[in-house]
Amino acid sequence: MTEDPLRDPHFFADPYPTYERLRQDCPVRRIPAGSGGHPAYLITGHPEAREAFTDPRLSKDTARFFDGRPSNRDLHPAIARNMLASDPPAHTRHRRVATPLFTTGRVRELRPFITRVVDDLMAAWRPGSEVDLVADLAVPLPVTVVCELLGVPESDRATLAGWSRDLFDATDTERVDAASHRIGDHLEHLVDTARASPGEGPLHSLARDCDAGGLDRDETVSLAALLLIAGHETTTHFIGNAVLALLRHPEAFDRLRRDPDLVPGALDELLRFDSPVSVATFRHSTQDLRVGGVDIPAGFPVLIAPGAANRDPAAFPGPDRLDLDRDAGGHLSFGHGIHRCPGAPLARAEAEIALRALVTRFPEVRAAVPPDSLTWRRTRLTRGLAALPLAL
Repeated sequence: MTEDPLRDPHFFADPYPTYERLRQDCPVRRIPAGSGGHPAYLITGHPEAREAFTDPRLSKDTARFFDGRPSNRDLHPAIARNMLASDPPAHTRHRRVATPLFTTGRVRELRPFITRVVDDLMAAWRPGSEVDLVADLAVPLPVTVVCELLGVPESDRATLAGWSRDLFDATDTERVDAASHRIGDHLEHLVDTARASPGEGPLHSLARDCDAGGLDRDETVSLAALLLIAGHETTTHFIGNAVLALLRHPEAFDRLRRDPDLVPGALDELLRFDSPVSVATFRHSTQDLRVGGVDIPAGFPVLIAPGAANRDPAAFPGPDRLDLDRDAGGHLSFGHGIHRCPGAPLARAEAEIALRALVTRFPEVRAAVPPDSLTWRRTRLTRGLAALPLAL
């Protein structure tokens, strides 16, 4: 190929025709410019993606790949070397500390707090008025929840959310690098303060858990950074994409209006239909391997696209149709294998509570602008709207 198909100017607004074409031609293909300008392999088929997610020959150790290779990037170490950018045994140590934060029981304890946040955010909404679902709900809800989980002061939360959005900007690497240092430096200060003084706050607890789990100070900062960034960016897009999908499929929206108890069962199909994760984070081949009948040599970046795999008709017949009766439990929006998102239970709880509140309190809600006027974030990793104006 002579060009990267993911750089099509129409890709961010609607990636699915591109994904369909790529998957039909070949679900595993080499593209000329992947991560950092390196040629890469792109996986768009569902069975091939599941296989690749669990293949230990595909490493997530980013530092190992770029060691000795020229690079013009300057990411903060806490961002560049977090749990998502590591393999076992380092990954195992990080995950052992992170997983208890998101158990079913812990999320159940958080549900009343999540409900209060949604109530507070919707308190100013009035029938007949207009709101931006992204700015007025989908961004502040997960930011508030994850910052509460980590003990980030309220005065810092909006600033950190802005830096996190900058971190996913696919068009400006200097902006991404600068945001990584702002987040990393700020969390270093918060973690150092917690480690230096006794207390019972969330960051104090995280620091103690990290010490008990064998994580050093820099690893503690990297884990906090990952929880902050991954804990709200994808959930923001989950909520925004789900509401837009329902607005575009009024029969499905009507079902949830009539019976809000259907919302929990609809989440997997909403995640499948328009995944908040378009392309999974960096992997590279450490050995020659074969995926989907295609040979991938050692030493290449490999991009797994859940957004494409979730629309594979081999796994989900009629994949471009939103079907709330579909068994969509095999979607890959949270990943698969040892790197599956540990925060999935929290993301599902936040989306469920937000959607239930929306369909219950504002049953006449509709889009306030034509669909073709919506602006999508320009990022390859996540897929989400810059804004979603609603008429209540």
